[in-house]
Amino acid sequence: MGYDLTKQNFPLANQTHDGWSTETEATATCFCGAVQLAFPTQGDGLVTTFVCNCSDCHKISSSMFCSNFIVKDSHLKHLRGQENLTAFAQKKTPASLKLMTNYFCKTCGTLLYRVGESWPEQSILRIGTVDDFTLMETKLKPQVEFFTEGRAGWLCAVDGAKQLKGMGN
Repeated sequence: MGYDLTKQNFPLANQTHDGWSTETEATATCFCGAVQLAFPTQGDGLVTTFVCNCSDCHKISSSMFCSNFIVKDSHLKHLRGQENLTAFAQKKTPASLKLMTNYFCKTCGTLLYRVGESWPEQSILRIGTVDDFTLMETKLKPQVEFFTEGRAGWLCAVDGAKQLKGMGN
């Protein structure tokens, strides 16, 4: 499914349907709409975009991979619902064995972002929570694919993304 990249695309993908995007910033919203974030789509605040195939991402997402982007905390804004987030933290399953905290909407259970000791002062957001779906094809298209050895055999590599075993370190 492709999107017309010459205009924004906001499908009815949450209960509030009030997301927006500009040239430099956009919103991400949980499924029920109780929590909404604003983040940079370019510049210093947008660190990187990636797909992760690690076993931790398999389980936390209930999927075969996670599509993510990292934003500096100094550029992440909670527009509404920060009090509606609940956190789950642990360090047993991340590949780094360092503490990873996951922030979920208390109402609908959407995982909005993760923070970890390996990424100080940064948050890892999910591309699937972004309200303007054209951004997944443009500014948020994954640049790197991590843990390629964990990718399901029936999935293809991310086209154009740097392929790394593990985190590449």
